[in-house]
Amino acid sequence: MQPRLNFYQASPEIINSVRALNTAVNGCGLEKELLHLVKLRASQINGCSYCVDMHSREAREDGESEQRLLLVAAWQESPLFTERERAALAWTEKLTRLAGNMVEDEDYEEVGRHFSEEELVKLSVAIGTINVWNRLCVPFRSIHPVKELAPAG
Repeated sequence: MQPRLNFYQASPEIINSVRALNTAVNGCGLEKELLHLVKLRASQINGCSYCVDMHSREAREDGESEQRLLLVAAWQESPLFTERERAALAWTEKLTRLAGNMVEDEDYEEVGRHFSEEELVKLSVAIGTINVWNRLCVPFRSIHPVKELAPAG
């Protein structure tokens, strides 16, 4: 698969704005581990191999276990995630799959049991930001940053 477009080169001004938002999210005060899980889950849902690769590698570098990373896709069935992480992952799925899926009062109330209003805004912006990156990387076919992931032959 060949890349279609280098969006960094095509529109550096807007991409620098997205990068600035990404920097703000990373420094917003939410737990780094939680942000890794959210970014990984949204990227899995969106089928963004570039971002799944990047965020799983970054999480490992920051000490996340391989087992938890593998189980993010099946987090609802795994006992390895805290209630706060579970609430964040559920919120990630709701916001990432927003089209045709209402965010019900029950969804809001559940995430609100684990996050303050300020944290909920930060979490929602984090989810929105990774979805922006996914919507750039998938259609423009961003290339994996790790060459050894390329198929042999």
